[in-house]
Amino acid sequence: MPTVLEFGPVTALLVISVILALIISNISRVMGPQRPTYRKSVPYESGMKPIGPATRRLPVKFYLVAVLFIIFDIEVIFFLPWAVSMRDLGIYGLAVMAVFTVILIVGFVYEWKKGGLEWE
Repeated sequence: MPTVLEFGPVTALLVISVILALIISNISRVMGPQRPTYRKSVPYESGMKPIGPATRRLPVKFYLVAVLFIIFDIEVIFFLPWAVSMRDLGIYGLAVMAVFTVILIVGFVYEWKKGGLEWE
């Protein structure tokens, strides 16, 4: 059971980083230029006046790309440590990774069927 003193350096690093982030953001707010004008507060759209509402529905393509990113990101995060310690895990580790791989393949097939891999 780890003691509280073992987490001291991590706690100190967390506290220092939060304090530093607050100090930097406050210095930026206080010392930065603050000359708001109408033109600065208008939404920018390639130098043209915006047409239509600012909130539009995004195509499903963005959602599918996000799902694909998550699938491959999670795959890399879990496959690398497994590959490093594969011999120590034995058959149990192989079975668990087989189940994990099947779940990833199901997500990949879903992405494929929805057309997330087709670009125009």
